Amino acid sequence: MSAIDLDAFRATRLEREPYDHLVVSGFLRPDAMRIIGADYPEISKAGSYPLSELKFGPAFAALIEEMRTPEMEDAFADKFDIDLAGRPIMVTVRGQCRAKDGRIHTDTEDKLITVLVYFNNDWQNLDGRLRILRSSDNIEDYASEIPPQAGTLLAFRRSDRSFHGHTSFKGVRRVVQLNWVKDSRVVRRERTRHRYSAKFKRFLQFN
Repeated sequence: MSAIDLDAFRATRLEREPYDHLVVSGFLRPDAMRIIGADYPEISKAGSYPLSELKFGPAFAALIEEMRTPEMEDAFADKFDIDLAGRPIMVTVRGQCRAKDGRIHTDTEDKLITVLVYFNNDWQNLDGRLRILRSSDNIEDYASEIPPQAGTLLAFRRSDRSFHGHTSFKGVRRVVQLNWVKDSRVVRRERTRHRYSAKFKRFLQFN
């Protein structure tokens, strides 16, 4: 059985203001979410990690494969009216958040579509909720605020005005980020950068 509810994604309206985005609270089916959550990689340090640097269970691995399928690509291409055929996919995983994380940014120009899928049960904290922002310098000027609740998806089209961020939070904040990017050079560059960063974090952990 599919872990992803693509019908719910297809039925969700694409918001145009302040930039193209949508939120699907039940993107992952509840029964699948419990199994996948148990297989989520253990991450003790902040930062984004490539899949190659992590250990995880089979249910999590199956989800990642499902997120890479042509059916998912077609659904996102139709929703955002963008040709994603042949565009590489980059996946990174986070498990911890630093107080300085969440600062306002747009994502790099190499990214076409950003997809965030959250894995945090019963998120009650008022901080750490991603905001869709109208400007580059005011975290309170937001069009939408998304709690990083388990099973929730946020997706947006990257642009020079795709400002987003969240208020300061420190602690466990689990999220998978998938990006369609412009070409394979981006994937190689980011994979190398994240790999060295992950190795450096492990070095600090044991020294």
